[in-house]
Amino acid sequence: MIIRGTETLTSLIHIISESLLTPVVIILVIFVVLVILCLGGMINERFSRKPIKPDEFEKLVRDISFSDSPSEIEDYVNNSNLFDWQKDVLVKIAENHDIGTKAREALASELVSSEETRLIKSTNKTDILVRLGPILGLLGTLIPLGPGLAALGSGDITTLAESLTIAFDTTVTGLAVGGVGYLISKFKKQWYESDLIEVETLAEVELESLNNQK
Repeated sequence: MIIRGTETLTSLIHIISESLLTPVVIILVIFVVLVILCLGGMINERFSRKPIKPDEFEKLVRDISFSDSPSEIEDYVNNSNLFDWQKDVLVKIAENHDIGTKAREALASELVSSEETRLIKSTNKTDILVRLGPILGLLGTLIPLGPGLAALGSGDITTLAESLTIAFDTTVTGLAVGGVGYLISKFKKQWYESDLIEVETLAEVELESLNNQK
């Protein structure tokens, strides 16, 4: 039942709804391509990642803690199995050994925060896929149902079948994109959280060592 006087508005909404189906399908296809690329990138990163081993990390902590000079700290860091970005943070802290204690602590905090922001940004793409994939899948489900139900009322089974096929396909695609995107984000965030904890720990040890050398 259409309320009298709203025919124009409902017709406009119907036109807008129908016109959204093609963009929704196109974006879903783009999302499928993106999630495949992200999955390939995650698999490649997984096999190329060589995080520092616990015993090596413990030795590095002790070496930095008992070092006698900033240059010695830099040597320990550069010769370790840390990731390059972790080395860069720790080396920059050691290079600024001549500034005040508070300033050095502030610098270390900023360097770690900058890397944390960079790592978070690298997972933004999959986070978007996690949220928008199922939403677009739902849109692709609901939009064809209007014409499909109208076709059912007029006895057009063929149009109804086509509408339901589109609805089911977009639902499955959207959920698949969201599910795979979630797994990618989860694994990468676990890796990066562990990496950040390592660099934060080493930064604190390094700051203490530099303070004791003064």
